[in-house]
Amino acid sequence: MPRAILCILDSVGIGGAPDAASYGDQGADTLGHIVEHAAAGKADRAGLRSGPLHLPNMDSIGLGAAMKLSTGTVPAGFSDKPLGGRFGVGREISKGKDTPSGHWEIAGVPVPFEWGYFPQTEPTFPADLIETLVREAGLPGILGDKHASGTTIIAELGEESIRTGKPICYTSIDSVFQIAAHENHFGLDRLYEVCQTAFRLTEPMMIGRVIARPFVGETAQTFKRTGNRRDFAIAPPEPTLLDRAKAAGRQVFAIGKISDIYATMGVTHKLKATGNMALFDKTLEAMEMAADGSFVMTNFVDFDSEYGHRRDVPGYAAALEQFDARLPELIVAMQPDDLLVLTADHGNDPTWPGSDHTREQIPILLFSPSLTPGEIGIRSTFADIGESLAHWLGLAPGTHGKSFL
Repeated sequence: MPRAILCILDSVGIGGAPDAASYGDQGADTLGHIVEHAAAGKADRAGLRSGPLHLPNMDSIGLGAAMKLSTGTVPAGFSDKPLGGRFGVGREISKGKDTPSGHWEIAGVPVPFEWGYFPQTEPTFPADLIETLVREAGLPGILGDKHASGTTIIAELGEESIRTGKPICYTSIDSVFQIAAHENHFGLDRLYEVCQTAFRLTEPMMIGRVIARPFVGETAQTFKRTGNRRDFAIAPPEPTLLDRAKAAGRQVFAIGKISDIYATMGVTHKLKATGNMALFDKTLEAMEMAADGSFVMTNFVDFDSEYGHRRDVPGYAAALEQFDARLPELIVAMQPDDLLVLTADHGNDPTWPGSDHTREQIPILLFSPSLTPGEIGIRSTFADIGESLAHWLGLAPGTHGKSFL
């Protein structure tokens, strides 16, 4: 029975979506701009990388061709004639440009409602929300209360948080309430409890996620976020591909933050890891454990959290090259009837103003030893990915999307 492996390269968009202008993202192109900066020497960093962006393995299964399909241009150093695999472009129909919307739609469930967002004011959060959170969670108060980059605000307020016992609360343009606190001084379990309280309070506001952001270190110079992040998320409104696979008795391996994004729904095996390469290792580990008919799904978060939001072009370029260099390991581990899908959930152009996601189209790259090469075109919804995976796994069709297999 065939297996399916879905790798989501978090934020690796390939050009503005048709409605990008309404999100302030007209002209955004995550991968295209990284290619341009690398070709111009603007993505060089001593000891990290230099020269043009080199992604031969993803290009061989259609990355350059997908970029051409999306933007009309083949980037320098890429090909529009892949050696194998199928390629295409995905367009999102869900509102917003955040993680749950993209992931749920990929798994066959477009978001049918508007998420709640916090205004770009300071203070940002409603006073009654914070008063209730402080009272019910037994806090001495909070710090932050604004839009911010996580690493920046931890460096700014981390020492005060340790000294006062007040967690750092912040948000972004996405539907999210983030709480950072020191893993030891504040306590990891206590941080999770505070986040659970915050999730209960923000759920009626349709805030998609409350994220626990633990960190360690003693000074602004040594603070570092740990891998014990946890997302408390609103559950999808309908059964996703994960639910359908689990209901059919299949193993569903959720690697990285996948289980959190789907509120643990449809997951049979949860594997956590910190860093893209550790997540790659866990994906290979899952493939070793996965029985026939299994579904393996991994989110490679570093592209987004470490490089996109931080507007780190050299770091993003290096991370792409590291992933590409290891792709043959995954292909070698595939069985003859396995299907590999590489895609993304939104964009996060590291050359763009601000530090938020960008509304972009996504690549859809497919490879299987038993799949003939070809083009699948521009898909009108990410849900086509979920329906194609369902088709490959022999599951009944869902409500949204259409298989391209």
